[in-house]
Formats: sequence, C-alpha cells, structure tokens
Amino acid sequence: MHVANHHSLEQLKRLAKRQKDARLLLRLQMIVLARRGRTAPQISASLSVARRTVQDWVRRYNLGGLEGLRDRRRGGNQRKLNDRQEQRILDYLKQQAEDPHGGVRRGEDLRQWINRQFGVLYSLPGTYDLLHRLGYSCLMPRPRHKKTDPQAQAAFKKTLE
Repeated sequence: MHVANHHSLEQLKRLAKRQKDARLLLRLQMIVLARRGRTAPQISASLSVARRTVQDWVRRYNLGGLEGLRDRRRGGNQRKLNDRQEQRILDYLKQQAEDPHGGVRRGEDLRQWINRQFGVLYSLPGTYDLLHRLGYSCLMPRPRHKKTDPQAQAAFKKTLE
C-alpha cells in the first residue's frame, strides 16, 4: 500500500505518542503500520477496523497529510446566530425575567423578537431548541398578578378545608 512521504516514520510515531484524541491516534497508527509495509487487511486485523476504513484514511493522509486525518465538519443544521447574538438573547431574557409585570413569556414571542432583532426566522420548535441550548427550559411558573394578596389567598384556602 502506497503512503505519501509527508512525515518520516519517527515523526509519525512521536505525533502518535503525544496524541490525546483517540480517533486521531487510531488514524496515525494506521499510517505508521502502512509505512512499515503492512497491507490493509493486516492493519484492519490488528486495529479491529474495516479494511476499507484503512484504505480511506491512508488515501486521506496521502492527499492532505495530517490535516487529512482530522475530522471534517459533520452534517446537521448550522447555527443561525453567532455567539454575540445569542448573548443578546440571554441579556433580553434576563431583562424580561426581572420585570415582574412583564406578562406571559411565550416561545412565539421570543421567536418574533429574534426575527425583528436579527432578521432570522426560527420555527417554534427551533426556538425551544435554542432556549434549551442556552440553558433555559420552556416551562416556567405562572405569572403573578400585581394586585395578588398572598395572605388573602392563604385565608381563603383555610376556609375551604
């Protein structure tokens, strides 16, 4: 199996010894064994990975060196807001929480506020996902009316018993 000469065998061994990422370490071990002249089936048997996996990682190393062995960005949805914008949302939510008479806070209200502030349209489930990622829960206590009298409520409860 052909392995490009991006690094010497000694350099690869040193890199493998210092490596803390287990996946990258396994990939470096594949390259070291391939540089020593082992075949893909032999490497796959000794490292308990598929033969095709060994071939793919050697190919990626041949094309890109060490960078070719690093994880690429995986699929999934991209974040719509950057860190600064998310911090503004946290500040807004904190400000809303400090206002005792602010009324009911709903995910739909936050969704519309985000759209007005940043021009980014979230779905309602997406808004709840954002809230969870920011450390919030979609459940909160019921708001208290400003004229609420806790003593009168307690007295009323006692008269019912």
